[in-house]
Amino acid sequence: MISWISGELVDLWQNNQKFFVLVNCQGLGYEIQILETFFLKLKTNQITNKNITLWIKHIKKEDSDLLFGFTSKDQKNFFIEILSIRGVGSQIGMGILNNFSISEVINAIKTQNKKLICSVPGIGQKMSDRLILELKNKFKSEILFEEKKRNDELEIKDPEINKMMEDLQLTLKSLNYKDKEIKHIIPILYKEVDLLTKKENNLSFENLLKLAMNYLDNDSSNLAR
Repeated sequence: MISWISGELVDLWQNNQKFFVLVNCQGLGYEIQILETFFLKLKTNQITNKNITLWIKHIKKEDSDLLFGFTSKDQKNFFIEILSIRGVGSQIGMGILNNFSISEVINAIKTQNKKLICSVPGIGQKMSDRLILELKNKFKSEILFEEKKRNDELEIKDPEINKMMEDLQLTLKSLNYKDKEIKHIIPILYKEVDLLTKKENNLSFENLLKLAMNYLDNDSSNLAR
């Protein structure tokens, strides 16, 4: 079983939406399918070193041996996890990683963004449902880490602003807005805080409340259409 390979780049080519390199490793030429991003870097000479190293997923079939190469171990492991899902083949796995980063896929799983998953060629509604369901279980720790990271990024050190945000959420609840709706707009409001602080006397609880209610009412009206 080939785990990784390091050698001289001999050739590279594209066949429809598949991207390949030929690597010379100790006198043997290995034909490896790679991701489009790495292919383009090689093709446009963004990588001048002709000795490349790839993490390999080796798939043995009755009539052929297929090699899939990745520039990081995380990409390889993610590809393997995708292939473990029933009905998902190697080209679907490569298609997902060609279109999105690992963090983008994890975020799509967390938010159940079926539209994004379905944008990958070959993935329909049923397969997107299966991918989201099964990958959510496989990447529980990654999803929790992304949520914690996102929350950490939203933290503002100013205790007055943090207290204002807490009071704002309580006020919105008292006005019968739903918890899910409130949680959805809080990240947006944190981003607005910087803009409001740059305007003299514009950062106040009243202004934040008005802004929050505008967002919530607009979201509600859009859903009602």
